[in-house]
Amino acid sequence: MSEQVKKPIKITETVLRDAHQSLIATRMPTELMLPIIDKMDKVGYHSVECWGGATFDASLRFLKEDPWDRLRKLRDGFKNTKLQMLFRGQNILGYRPYADDVVDYFVQKSISNGIDIIRIFDCLNDLRNLQEAVNATNRFKVKEGRGHAQIALSYTLGDAYTLEYWTSMAKKIEEMGADSICIKDMAGLLVPYKATEMISAMKSATKLPIQLHTHYTSGVAGMTYLKAVEAGVDVIDTAISPFAMGTSQPATEVMVETFKGTPYDTGFDQNLLAEIADYFRPYRDECLKSGLLNPRVMGVDIKTLLYQVPGGMLSNMVSQLKEQNAEDKYYDVLKEIPQVRKDLGEPPLVTPSSQIVGTQAVFNVLMGERYKVATKETKGMLRGEYGQTVKPMSQEVIDKVIPGEERITCRYADTLENELSKLESEMKEWKQQDEDVLSYALFPQVATDFFKYRQAQQEKVDMSQADTKTGAYPV
Repeated sequence: MSEQVKKPIKITETVLRDAHQSLIATRMPTELMLPIIDKMDKVGYHSVECWGGATFDASLRFLKEDPWDRLRKLRDGFKNTKLQMLFRGQNILGYRPYADDVVDYFVQKSISNGIDIIRIFDCLNDLRNLQEAVNATNRFKVKEGRGHAQIALSYTLGDAYTLEYWTSMAKKIEEMGADSICIKDMAGLLVPYKATEMISAMKSATKLPIQLHTHYTSGVAGMTYLKAVEAGVDVIDTAISPFAMGTSQPATEVMVETFKGTPYDTGFDQNLLAEIADYFRPYRDECLKSGLLNPRVMGVDIKTLLYQVPGGMLSNMVSQLKEQNAEDKYYDVLKEIPQVRKDLGEPPLVTPSSQIVGTQAVFNVLMGERYKVATKETKGMLRGEYGQTVKPMSQEVIDKVIPGEERITCRYADTLENELSKLESEMKEWKQQDEDVLSYALFPQVATDFFKYRQAQQEKVDMSQADTKTGAYPV
């Protein structure tokens, strides 16, 4: 075999977003991130994922931080590295679909505050729910010359998800005007040789760069990356070792070492990566000690592959059964999950579809009659509020749960009026920056609590008591 052409594999580092979201419920504060940025910026990463997903909610709710402020500080520090975020289509980072004007404004503000790459996904892979965010990114790019729209396909298994499905999706994504594609394997279901098949097929269908994102939950992720890279994938997502493995991503240093001396060699400096790992290790130990990091999430959960159910969904289900003193029904619910998923049109199991399917399966088993009780979310799914599923939903279940109701066949956001000015007027007393209206739009109650907290912090300096000569201020 002749000398292979060099094609260094590109790496997106997830320690500032998905790694700590997966392992410690997104609790890493901004001040812990800032001291290491300088070193991270020298590595040569394709991008650093540092925003979006649950970071927004957790910052406001638990850390009492302004997520926009975090983004600006990270942007100031990263001089040479692209910053990336995760964005849930029409749901943005919240839990309901928003009108297009809110989606547009959020995209605009994310890029102008420092985001380069927006990774956009939808829990049903309904591309109609992604189009507006892509358009908004492209409009910004034309005007300002910055912004990259990446569409992420939620990876899942089932009859509907054939190679033809994935390749036709890749072609459609290219037509939509996206800049790249990500295969988002949130449950660690993609096994090594399937990755070879999938990447090869998609590579022959599209010219767009393809990125692969997976989790170590089922124990195969490192091998899956190896086969995907050999098959021509362009970028992989990894996490620096103290926050790698378990429900997080494969370790950055391990993947760098794996490809050393091959055509895929990253050229990264292992000594520099070791310094970054040394920086995060004491924090990981602290999280283990405080119980924020549960050793359980560090291991391999092979049930993920056996039942094709994401780890988070399994633990959710176990706690629901525990509350009802019905832990003996565990295997019945596991059998019911694929049934419910089939009734609902075989959606990928990712937030929020995984919660909807799991909770409904628990109800079906506990009630002793299927769909005797249906959750509000199950009804919404059957009505078509979440979008179009790959397969048709069960007519029998539709007739039982929402008899005679009209179903939505258009893009749900088309039924929504513009809402930005209404939101603006609701929260104007708290507004200190344009971005505040977006924080409020996504999490009205949590954001309002944060705004009150922020105001109290700002006003705690009592100027009438201040000793201006010595500069001492009572707090």
